[in-house]
Amino acid sequence: MQTPASFEYEGAIEALQRLGSEARIIAGGHSLLPMMKLRLANPEHLIDINDLHELSYIREEGDELRIGALTRHVELLKSDLLAERFPAFRDAEQVIADPVVRNRGTIGGSLCQADAAEDLSAVCSALKGSAVIRGPEGERVVGLDEFHIGPYMTAVGDGEMLTEVRLPLRAGGVQSGSAHEKVERRAGDWAVAAASAALWIENGTIADAGVALSAVGPTTVHVSRAEELLRGKAPSEELFEQAGEISSEDCAPLPDGRGPVDYKRHLAGVLTKRALRRAAARAQHQEA
Repeated sequence: MQTPASFEYEGAIEALQRLGSEARIIAGGHSLLPMMKLRLANPEHLIDINDLHELSYIREEGDELRIGALTRHVELLKSDLLAERFPAFRDAEQVIADPVVRNRGTIGGSLCQADAAEDLSAVCSALKGSAVIRGPEGERVVGLDEFHIGPYMTAVGDGEMLTEVRLPLRAGGVQSGSAHEKVERRAGDWAVAAASAALWIENGTIADAGVALSAVGPTTVHVSRAEELLRGKAPSEELFEQAGEISSEDCAPLPDGRGPVDYKRHLAGVLTKRALRRAAARAQHQEA
């Protein structure tokens, strides 16, 4: 078996452009290969980017924390920098799949699969993240709310690839906390429902908030009404209860083998409240 020569990501973009719309990028393979087995994807060409080591990193740069698209789940799990800044990532990575998947799967593959039950999409959405997409015309930055445009559909176009995820860092004086809560049928399974929450607290008041849900809609559910409710108020159990009720109302689950609609709506509310409670506790601990 011949091993392909390594190349920079400009070479991957050139290959995507040359091979056309039937080409797909493969890194960990844990998103694409199961879809191919189920005949949900049938690409004519696969472009292996595992040698693009320049796309594997977690670092602070200016007022952002940046994560390369080829960063593996295990690296996200073990990163102390990421856990300190955005602990919701470690929460999520501890309940994603199993060690085999975590050792090979990447954040880029997870986000580009655009599965509504995928955990990291909710985490990045709650943290107000953005995606860097590079193509033959250069680089563009897209908010996570605009990145997922439908079930298994993203803003990444033909000849383009996701290269980086950016998470904004708030100025000094703002205490931040985040958390991810998930209910699954068995360890490492797709979520029955999951909720990510982030709070930025200044002088005892919620300056900004992020709430997103997995597995309870056709795509990741960004609960903007709950965020609006939270802004400008002091954290409290009553406030978080109200935000949970909004999550229950604003999600759109479908009945399946993991549970009926009413059960999933109930979970969305309960998990939102739990995630907000933990996010607030982490922010207050940071302040102390």
